[in-house]
Amino acid sequence: MTAPGIDYSAPFQRAIELIGKRWTGAVVRALMARPARFNQLLAGIPGISDRVLTERLRELEVEGILERLVDPGPPVRVSYRLTARGRALDPVVNAVDGWAAAWISSHQASAAV
Repeated sequence: MTAPGIDYSAPFQRAIELIGKRWTGAVVRALMARPARFNQLLAGIPGISDRVLTERLRELEVEGILERLVDPGPPVRVSYRLTARGRALDPVVNAVDGWAAAWISSHQASAAV
């Protein structure tokens, strides 16, 4: 039960916890442009560790936000791309991107990493 006048939404809370987890937004944003391989994501997202990237990719796959694509090769190549559910986050990512550009300085952003 919520207090009167408080607008609480369990689905909203779940969504914020999912996409607000550290590095998740960076992974989703990186995949908006095109599918990418693990090492491309690792090199393209400064500060993320391979262990955390692996965790985030697995979590996003379980949530149906991205899919893991395996090209049997040889050599075997694995890449990741957003699903329709993940691509639906585009306006959200763009809105946060715009807000960050207007309200977060480069100094503040680098201090947070």
